[in-house]
Amino acid sequence: MSELTAAELGLKSVGKVFYNLSYDELFEHEVKNQEGKLAANGTMMVDTGKFTGRSPKDKYFVKQDPSKQNIAWGTINQRISVDFFDELYNKVINYLSGKDIYVTDGYSGANPSTRRQVRFVTEIAWQSHFVKNMFIRPDSAGLENFAPDFTVYNAAGYSNKRWEEMGLNSDVFVIFNIEKRVAIIGGTWYGGEMKKGIFTMMNYWLPLNKILSMHCSANVGKEGDVCLFFGLSGTGKTTLSTDASRKLIGDDEHGWDDDGIFNFEGGCYAKCIDLSPASEPEIFNAIRRDALLENVVYDEDGIIDYSSKDKTENTRVSYPIHHIDNFEPSLRAGHPKNIIFLTCDAFGVLPPVSKLSKEQAMYYFLSGYTAKVAGTERGVTEPTAAFSACFGEAFLPLHPTAYAKLLGEKMEKHNVNAYLVNTGWVGGGYGVGERMSIKATRACINAILDGSILNAEFDQTRFFKLNIPKELPGVDSKLLNPRNSWADQEAFDRTANKLAGMFIQNFKKYIDEDNHDFDFTKAGPQV
Repeated sequence: MSELTAAELGLKSVGKVFYNLSYDELFEHEVKNQEGKLAANGTMMVDTGKFTGRSPKDKYFVKQDPSKQNIAWGTINQRISVDFFDELYNKVINYLSGKDIYVTDGYSGANPSTRRQVRFVTEIAWQSHFVKNMFIRPDSAGLENFAPDFTVYNAAGYSNKRWEEMGLNSDVFVIFNIEKRVAIIGGTWYGGEMKKGIFTMMNYWLPLNKILSMHCSANVGKEGDVCLFFGLSGTGKTTLSTDASRKLIGDDEHGWDDDGIFNFEGGCYAKCIDLSPASEPEIFNAIRRDALLENVVYDEDGIIDYSSKDKTENTRVSYPIHHIDNFEPSLRAGHPKNIIFLTCDAFGVLPPVSKLSKEQAMYYFLSGYTAKVAGTERGVTEPTAAFSACFGEAFLPLHPTAYAKLLGEKMEKHNVNAYLVNTGWVGGGYGVGERMSIKATRACINAILDGSILNAEFDQTRFFKLNIPKELPGVDSKLLNPRNSWADQEAFDRTANKLAGMFIQNFKKYIDEDNHDFDFTKAGPQV
């Protein structure tokens, strides 16, 4: 129980206030409130209702000065008026007032000089559990002096009945008021809205102070060499950064300031679909008491079927980062030595590994490419190219070039090497070729990390002008140049030319006649 008053919490009245409960206390509340079920190993399992993922079309920023001058308005960053926000804000406050509520305080950012103090007000225990897992947990002195920089009011059980009149997408809303320093959530129980909401805010605050915010994982070697892994879902970002010989700094969100790399979070949020102890032992072993499973399928004995998609393919687990044995306790390290852009190319034309120039790094960072495999009702179908600026466009309030500019400046200042690694298909596209083996990808990553790739003799591909090693220990030389792995090399040329055209078309939006700094078309593919 807490002595926090309604006024201090911004509410009109309160019932009981459960403030920064311990894991054991949260567990007791989840059981008492019947908020979930217990897995056979004692992990709490919850369902998030009809929403088993984020609702990006229901995310809005309040359009007002001065923040409206900084935000890149469009389909990603939608606007809502001050009047409509005020109406919904009052509804949320009324909805939460008088209830028994859970208040959780945490830090976003492991560097004390730049971190943000965030308060979460929720109506159920498992959502408090979720943010306790995901954010950095203050010690007792930190809690005693805690002064929120930003507050999230999660009124998951309240839906906006006037959404059509307001011109919104649905009765769900996730709204950020930068000047008021609050966010309000309604109509969805999905916990990831809180995690990615604060990531979005860090992506607003930090670059304005010349600190790069990044959607990437990071680890550090015994010699202090830091590596960053950028990649969209399914490219191997979490798996490849979890390395028994290197300490994990974090698996998803980081900042890069004058001191080096720092994690935003105090936990991990991993996909569970098809999880097994053989494929991802570190994540599998992290699922134990204090972890929180979402939307998994289980039997009457609490045995989980990780292969089941009956509820969603986006089954998830959140857990405190100390559940990973080999993690960096400070959640910080020095400046990167290497940056790796991961892509899962289902067209089968990108090389397993390429060394990038700074200009190429800017091009592929802004492109944020991967490929998705379409449905197979009529057999194998063509892959679909997916481009997400900076490998996280959905969470970027500023224009993508603001992040690319900072990346370029920091790479140049700290002499960072950049690489493109394809974890997708070789020997043909999806349905013809094969998925690159994790063993071969690990060999590419290891050559980057130990520096041996720099001793290789390089060749250049035709369409994408990528510099590729002719030989690399642990990788079949025929695979290093993807054209050589195709039985029909004319088909390879047609496919490579087609994908190159997709890149060129996508990049046109970054070419501004008044901003030649970001005309990196010469560093990209040619047709």
